[in-house]
Amino acid sequence: MKRIFSTALCTLAVLGLAATGFAGEIPVKGSTTVQPIMQKAIEAFMAKNKGVSISLSASGSGDGAKALIDGSTPLAMMSREMKDTEIKQAKDKGVNPKQILIAYDCLTPIVHPANAVKNLTLAQLKDIYTGKITDWKNVGGTPGPISVVSRDSSSGTFEYWNEHVLKKERVFARAQMQASNGAVAQTVSKQKSAIGYVGLAYTQNKGLKAVTVEGVGGSVENTLNGTYPISRGLYLYTNGEPSGDVAKLVNFILSDEGQKIVAQVDYVPVKAAKKAKK
Repeated sequence: MKRIFSTALCTLAVLGLAATGFAGEIPVKGSTTVQPIMQKAIEAFMAKNKGVSISLSASGSGDGAKALIDGSTPLAMMSREMKDTEIKQAKDKGVNPKQILIAYDCLTPIVHPANAVKNLTLAQLKDIYTGKITDWKNVGGTPGPISVVSRDSSSGTFEYWNEHVLKKERVFARAQMQASNGAVAQTVSKQKSAIGYVGLAYTQNKGLKAVTVEGVGGSVENTLNGTYPISRGLYLYTNGEPSGDVAKLVNFILSDEGQKIVAQVDYVPVKAAKKAKK
């Protein structure tokens, strides 16, 4: 993927009818990590279905869950599984969340290209993000303060990082909390002292340098072979079995054509992962 997507509302629309209950337009909301997949998938889907109108808004997995629960979207993008509390809230409102796995991703630490650091261990990442390591010289870099850039708490990316890297310890109080993968990438690209983390699709930017973790680079191949230590699933959630145009869109994303789009934006197709596990 050659560009970084912002958190601003990205609307793709043509005139026509949408899924039942969403006359005129199907609103898709949630994760900025899943956004690159949905961006291209919706473009391709609407090109084949001229009477369908779909809008895409990405502001975080937590917002996607809320939108599904309150009925403002029939299709939520999430880079984590729904929490038990979210599922309970949904069922209390008569919503029955159905999880649909559409891809795999690996969270990748990023730094400015001028930064000499090439590899960090999970322990070093944890200490940087909890404020125990505050100078690059302590991890083999040029002496100088580390500017910590993180996703905000509504993000599924943050929650996965918090659980698997920070081990649920509190993030550094002076960390710069950003609302999207794109915002993290942009911040790091402008600060030589910064470190951030993004989904794999956001690393393809000349203003960034991906850092290996435990000597293993974040990549489709290393996600498939299980050697990269910070990998996860990417999901869509619907209220029960999807129907109408929503079902058609979901089926398109899971089709061979849709899974090729997943690969095109540097994520791991579900079918490829299944083959690798055999």
